[in-house]
Amino acid sequence: MLRYALQIEYHGGPFAGWQRQAGGLPSVQASVERALGRLEPGPHTIAAAGRTDAGVHATAQVAHVDLARDWDPFRLSEALNAHLRPDPVAITACAPVEAEFHARFSALGRRYAFRLVARRAPVTHDRGLVWQVLNRLDLAAMRAGAAELVGHHDFTTFRSTLCQSKSPVKTLDRIEISELAYPGGIEYRFDLAARSFLHNQVRSIVGTLERVGAGSWEVGDVRAALAARDRAACGPVAPPQGLYLVGVAYPADPFAR
Repeated sequence: MLRYALQIEYHGGPFAGWQRQAGGLPSVQASVERALGRLEPGPHTIAAAGRTDAGVHATAQVAHVDLARDWDPFRLSEALNAHLRPDPVAITACAPVEAEFHARFSALGRRYAFRLVARRAPVTHDRGLVWQVLNRLDLAAMRAGAAELVGHHDFTTFRSTLCQSKSPVKTLDRIEISELAYPGGIEYRFDLAARSFLHNQVRSIVGTLERVGAGSWEVGDVRAALAARDRAACGPVAPPQGLYLVGVAYPADPFAR
């Protein structure tokens, strides 16, 4: 068997998440595995760098698959994209990798982006792709709140009660928040990087920082919530449609060929 890395882009709206679901609910994994089955007899099981939740998007998810045929990477990606239609999933890069490569366990880091739009008029073109609030937020306050969370911490407050990680302790390498022009309003872009994230960690952080930006929380409230190590101390969890998996880092970029 030969191993291939796939870079995958998808709109999470129609799916119950990345992971294959019991009962036949639509998932990104099942969609890609179904396309693979049309190229080579299956069943196929692919592993991904991150198991995104229902409604969450990706511009650069990474998965690996083992195939019997020696595929040209370009032809493999073209064939998969043909069989993925009409699902909102696309293979944007494909590369042969060593048998030891694992999309999840070989990863050194992951990057997520969250898009939050503040405007009065309903979004149209970005419906299902951003979290919309009505009023502008205090960027400086959100940046100050984010600074309280960067570093090595116990993130119990900011993880789902369903999280299966063995430890709530993680190192959050970066949270950057920027303001972008948006028709009739402002887009706030949150960029977060870490080796790995807890379940719902990014959405919990963004939801809490939105409260700071809206003036409902003070920066000290973020500090206190982190120190509480109590899920009940968290702010509201941001909705999934604003969240994107935008990058996965490896010791060597499998697609830089």
